[in-house]
Order: sequence, then C-alpha cells, then structure tokens
Amino acid sequence: MTRFLILMLLAANSATAAEWPTKSGDVPLSSQELDALAGRTLTFYDDGQSKYSAGGAYSYTYSSGDSAFGTYSIAEDGSVCIAFRNGARRCDLYVRSGERLILIDEKGDRYPVRPE
Repeated sequence: MTRFLILMLLAANSATAAEWPTKSGDVPLSSQELDALAGRTLTFYDDGQSKYSAGGAYSYTYSSGDSAFGTYSIAEDGSVCIAFRNGARRCDLYVRSGERLILIDEKGDRYPVRPE
C-alpha cells in the first residue's frame, strides 16, 4: 500500500511539473536550442544575467553585481532546472513568443530576454 501511495505521489508530481502557464503563441525551446544554452549568457531587462557554462555550471549575476552560483540541467519537460549552492532549487521554461525569448518561472512570471 505504501509503495502504491509513493508511486501515485510521484506520478502526480510529474504531471504538475509539465504544466507550464504558457500563452497562445508560446513555443518552448527545442532540445537543440536548450543544448545550445551551454556557453551562453542571457541578459534580462533588469540587467540580470544568467550564464550557462559547458559542463552544467550556472551563475546569475544581479544588476547590483552580486552573484548566485549552482548547476543546471535540462528536465524531461524541456524546463531548465537550477540547483543553487545554497540549497535552493528552481525550474524555468524558455519559450519563443514571436521574436522574443521569454523565461517563465514556476509561478508563471514572465521575464523577457534582451536580444543579443
């Protein structure tokens, strides 16, 4: 019985992980586009920068100059999951909406990326 409950909880968790609050016209990045994040730095309109390094290292530099460090991985649902050194974790979904690249966080907040 306990095993059954654990399996049900895992299945429910997986189902909700794949439900992102996208809008009409949002197209999640392809596997190739997600793989191409390695070596890139994405700058947001608040001047924050997400840096995805080859090998899975990640850093976010705030406009103040402070930084947070961790590692990233690509989840099965196409989201980019970050494990920070301080123990915090989060997953984000990158989508193309027209010509814009947008990060959607788990709360549904949308953060457009500045064009390169």
